[in-house]
Amino acid sequence: MGSDNIEELLEKYFEATTTVAEEEKLRRYYQEGNVAAHLEKYAPMFQYLSMAKKESYAEEVVLPTREKSSINFYKWFSVAAVVALCFGLYIRQSPSATLESEYTQEEIASAQEALALFTQNFSKGTKQLTYLEEFERNTNKFLIKE
Repeated sequence: MGSDNIEELLEKYFEATTTVAEEEKLRRYYQEGNVAAHLEKYAPMFQYLSMAKKESYAEEVVLPTREKSSINFYKWFSVAAVVALCFGLYIRQSPSATLESEYTQEEIASAQEALALFTQNFSKGTKQLTYLEEFERNTNKFLIKE
């Protein structure tokens, strides 16, 4: 092969525009040993590439495996979460007992009347409490001298 042709192939090689066949021509040229003096600086690169192509890794590659117990734990944990969610939705939708089914109308009316009396008396007590607060404020003016 002419050195002009090899120089063109080298230019294309460094521009990353060569085909596989052209790269093979370059490898063969540098393997033959009849390399022009001005092209010898590229010889170590092509020798390395041809040696690297022949290399292989003989040892078996052992990939770390996850323990099955942790995988099973996550599976069962997700199943338990789904069961808990379904149970919560079921309880929330179950019909609650109504007051009419547990108590008679007379019992409900008497309870409402008792609650009404309680609220009336409670509001009267809060009115009297405001009178006490006012009394305390006025007496503190005389007892505590600033």
